[in-house]
Amino acid sequence: MTDLPQDSRGRVAELHVIRAEAHDGPSERATEAQHAKGKLSVRERIDLLLDEGSFREVGTLRRHRASGFGLEAKRPHTDGVVTGWGRVHGRTVFVYAHDFRIFGGALGEAHAAKIHKIMDMAIAAGAPLISLNDGAGARIQEGVAALAGYGGIFQRNTRASGVIPQISVMLGPCAGGAAYSPALTDFTFMVRETSQMFITGPDVVQAVTGAEVSQNGLGGADVHAGTSGVAHFAYDDEESCLEEVRYLLSMLPANNRENPPVAESTDVADRRCEALLDLVPVDGNRPYDMHRVIEEIVDDGEMLEVHEHWATNIVCALARMDGRVVGIVANQPQSLAGVLDIEASEKAARFVQMCDAFNIPIVTFLDVPGFLPGVDQEHGGIIRHGAKLLYAYCNATVPRISLVLRKAYGGAYIVMDSQSIGADVTYAWPTNEIAVMGAEGAANVIFRKQIAAADDPDEMRQHMVKEYKSELMHPYYAAERGLVEDVIDPAETRQVLISSLAMLTSKHADLPSRKHGNPPQ
Repeated sequence: MTDLPQDSRGRVAELHVIRAEAHDGPSERATEAQHAKGKLSVRERIDLLLDEGSFREVGTLRRHRASGFGLEAKRPHTDGVVTGWGRVHGRTVFVYAHDFRIFGGALGEAHAAKIHKIMDMAIAAGAPLISLNDGAGARIQEGVAALAGYGGIFQRNTRASGVIPQISVMLGPCAGGAAYSPALTDFTFMVRETSQMFITGPDVVQAVTGAEVSQNGLGGADVHAGTSGVAHFAYDDEESCLEEVRYLLSMLPANNRENPPVAESTDVADRRCEALLDLVPVDGNRPYDMHRVIEEIVDDGEMLEVHEHWATNIVCALARMDGRVVGIVANQPQSLAGVLDIEASEKAARFVQMCDAFNIPIVTFLDVPGFLPGVDQEHGGIIRHGAKLLYAYCNATVPRISLVLRKAYGGAYIVMDSQSIGADVTYAWPTNEIAVMGAEGAANVIFRKQIAAADDPDEMRQHMVKEYKSELMHPYYAAERGLVEDVIDPAETRQVLISSLAMLTSKHADLPSRKHGNPPQ
C-alpha cells in the first residue's frame, strides 16, 4: 500500500476509492465476459434479490494470504465472494454470492472464512440464508486449506438445517464437493443453460465410462429438476429465478421459532367451490388434474409447486388459505394414476419434513390406488423409501388435515396421513373409496372359489364385486367407523379446511425426549 494520507479527509477519500474498486470488480472486460455467457454480475444479482438499497456488505476488504503459483501477486478485495445481509419484502435475510470474475469464483481459505462468518451470523440472528452459487469449486493453488473450507460450510449447513431456511441458487457451475452444500439446503434453484451441478465432470465421466455427455446433459437444470430431483425449481433466466426466490421467502418464516408470515387475503374464506363437483369424476379409473382441484381451493388459485417436474405422480406445493401458508401434498391421477413409488415417496417425505421444521400446516389430498407394483420398485427399495414418507408424517407435529377425494387403497392410504398415523382431522368426499384394495382385486381373492365353481364365472365375479362394494366400500363406511370425521360436500371444501386450520392454530405437540430419530434411508 502507498503512503497513507495524513489527514482524516484524505483517508476517507482513499477508503471510498478502495471500496469502489472492490465494488466494481477486477475489470470491465471481466464483467463483459460474464455478460457474454448470459450471466449477471454478482452485484446485479444481489440487487435483484434484495429490496432496493437494503444490502449491507461485510468483508468487502478481505484478501487472501496464500502464496505460491503466482497467488501472492494477485490479491483482489472480496476474494471472489460477496457476503452481507439485506431485506426481502422488508424482512432480514443473509446472503453470500460467488464472483466468477475473481478466480472463477473458486473457494480458498479467506473466501471460505467469509462464508463461514455470514452463515454463523444468519444462524445467530435467526434469519434465512441464500447462497448465489457461481464458482469453479476449490481453489487448487491453496490445496487442502480450500477443502477444509468446504467442510466448514457443510458443518454449518447441517447445524442450520431445520433452524433457518436455507436456499441455494445455482447461477453457474458447481462441481465436485461443492455440490454437497446445495444438497444439504432446503431448496435449490437452477437456471437453464448457464448452471450445472455434478460431482465428476463430463471429461472424467468419459475417461472412466466412455460415455460422451455435455455439461448440461450431465448436470443441467432440466436434468436435476426432472430426472435426479436435486433441483426444486428451474427457470429460463436469472431475473425470473431470483424473483421466484423472493416469492418463496414470502411464504417461509424467518426461523423455526416463528410462524410463516400471514398475508391479507381478498379471497372469501367461506367461498363455495362448485367447480369441484365437476372436476373429479366419480369413476375411479378416469384421470383428472389435481392442480385444478388445488387451485380451486387455495387463495386466488395461486400456489408455488415444489419439484414440479420430478415424481409428477405426487404434487407438493406451498399456498395460502385465508392468508395463512399451508403445505399441500396430493396424489396426481394424471401421472401413473397417482400411485406412490420410490421417487414420489422421497419427494413428499422431504416436503413434509420441511413443512414440519418451519411450522407450516400440512393439508393432504388423497386419491391413491396404492404403491406401484413391479420388480424394479421392490428391488429399488420401495419398502425403505415408502417408509420415509410414513416416518415424516408420523414425526410431524404441525397441524395436519387429510381429505380423501376418491380412491384410498391399502398401505398407501395409511401412509398418506391417515387418522391412524396422527392426522388431526380427516375428511372425505361422497366419492371416496377407502379400502384394503379395489373391489375387483378383493373379490378375486375373497370369492375365488365361488367364482371358479360358477357356471358363468364372469357374471359371478361382477356380482361379487358389486356385493363387496356395497358392504365395505360405500362412501360412509369409514365415517361410520370413525376413521374420518365427516363426509363433506366438495363445494364446501375450502371453508371446511380453513375452519379446521383456524381451530388447529394453537396446536402443541411434544415428541419423546431423544437426541434424534433414526429415519429410514
